Amino acid sequence: MAPKPETQASPSSASDPLSSAAGAAGLIDPVFHILSILPYSFLRPPRLRLKLPTLTLPSPMTVYALILLTYFMVVSGIVYDVIVEPPGIGSSQDPVTGSVRPVVFLPGRVNGQYIIEGLSSGFMFVIGGIGIVFMDMALDKNRAKSVKSSYATAGVLSVVLAYVMIMLFLRIKIPAYLR
Repeated sequence: MAPKPETQASPSSASDPLSSAAGAAGLIDPVFHILSILPYSFLRPPRLRLKLPTLTLPSPMTVYALILLTYFMVVSGIVYDVIVEPPGIGSSQDPVTGSVRPVVFLPGRVNGQYIIEGLSSGFMFVIGGIGIVFMDMALDKNRAKSVKSSYATAGVLSVVLAYVMIMLFLRIKIPAYLR
């Protein structure tokens, strides 16, 4: 049989940091005890009258504006513009006259864009989205009939304008598209 150790540590002393720091005998040094209690016996925490900040929910229009701005940034290719750093606008030289003219769309490259090209395309997508919101507002039964017809007209015109312009942008970008 194995010999028993002379000092046995109790289970409570293993979890107590003061007794484990004091040594194997489990005795607490009186100087350590005085230094750990004395400074805190006369110090008092200050009474602070702090108010917790009150957070209010943003208005629905604020949330809608943030979502619309985020949508614009995503469909405009802002991340692409930040990473690749393309020029704002391009230029091409006329072979006949030799004059340099500005080019807004990067022709022939589907995976590349100028900054103005992305912003104008993103703006057209946002106009189409706002047109859909206008058409939804035209279905509200609590509005006057003239207001509902105005919303419906503005919504349909916005969606049609956005569709026509995006198709024009695609035909400029890819010359053989839909011909």
